[in-house]
Amino acid sequence: MTVHDSDLNQSRSDHYDASPLRDPIAANHNPDVNRREFLSMTAASLLIAGTVGAAAKPDRKNGIPYRTLGRTGEKVSLIGLGGYHLGTQSDAEETIRIIRTGIDEGINFLDNCWDYNGGESEIRMGKALRDGYRQKVFLMTKIDGRNKAAAAAQISESLRRLQTDRIDLLQFHEVIRDSDPDRIFSEGAMEVVMEAQKAGKVRFIGFTGHKSPDIHLKMVAVASKHGFTFDAVQMPLNVMDAHFNSFEKKVLPVLTKDSTAVLGMKSMGDKIILRSKTATPVECLHYAMNLPTSVVITGCDSLTILQQALSAARSFQPMDSSQVAALLAKTAKAAEAGQFELYKTSHQFDGTVANPQWLG
Repeated sequence: MTVHDSDLNQSRSDHYDASPLRDPIAANHNPDVNRREFLSMTAASLLIAGTVGAAAKPDRKNGIPYRTLGRTGEKVSLIGLGGYHLGTQSDAEETIRIIRTGIDEGINFLDNCWDYNGGESEIRMGKALRDGYRQKVFLMTKIDGRNKAAAAAQISESLRRLQTDRIDLLQFHEVIRDSDPDRIFSEGAMEVVMEAQKAGKVRFIGFTGHKSPDIHLKMVAVASKHGFTFDAVQMPLNVMDAHFNSFEKKVLPVLTKDSTAVLGMKSMGDKIILRSKTATPVECLHYAMNLPTSVVITGCDSLTILQQALSAARSFQPMDSSQVAALLAKTAKAAEAGQFELYKTSHQFDGTVANPQWLG
């Protein structure tokens, strides 16, 4: 199964070029990058950088910055522990060590999904959250069900696997088809989730997807027509997305205007972006952190990768406009056709395409 809603951060030197950031204007020496187009393309990023840079110093726990989760008022760690890759670790006990170490080090946002690794990711996380750890975290998971029966069954199974009676944030997973928004609201899935919320099984409601910013915007619009506003939205935010079919340019302004929590994912495109050798893992993480994200979710399948993510969060400082422009200049050419964002341009990451029965 190739469902990836988190990033696997790799630190091997052969995955990226560690050369210094170069002058953003240098990109314009390439005939393929027009100065006017580049400046227009990066204007929103520069404005956002200024906004984040001007913000007050964030709350911290053990050196990890904390941000407010949109209008919910909840405080969450700037880095979130992705659930998918936790289920790919061959040693289940090591997975538990990764989760508990992350929590002990200051991470409180945990990501998961009903379908990750046939449920193994949720099962392992449930075991890790015993012994008082559940009370230390903000727990998020996702469901695929688009109708009443599928949604209800998946919520119940997730609660059982996670060994909890409450999911802090439940999200509709893989909103990647133009038909998904209408199905969720018309076939009973939203009704079931709202009933679970009233029953205290779910606190907040959101959705996630990686395919198209236009589908994200449709989901927000369909929800509005039904008098509903999502608490959180998860989407790819990275140094490549800024240039191609961009969630950052199209969706981010809408969410921030409505004070909807923004959950960043695929900061490294599931390590594929690193193969472009245009940005390091830490640069990728810092770029996503520099946006008005409540949390940047990243996959950690080892303690080494976890420590890299923790270090990135602790070392993050708001980037100024010249730093943002330089990083975007480095990635512009590689990003222009979406070849390093396969979750947008292929079905490689579409678990519900390979398993339509999960939708109900």
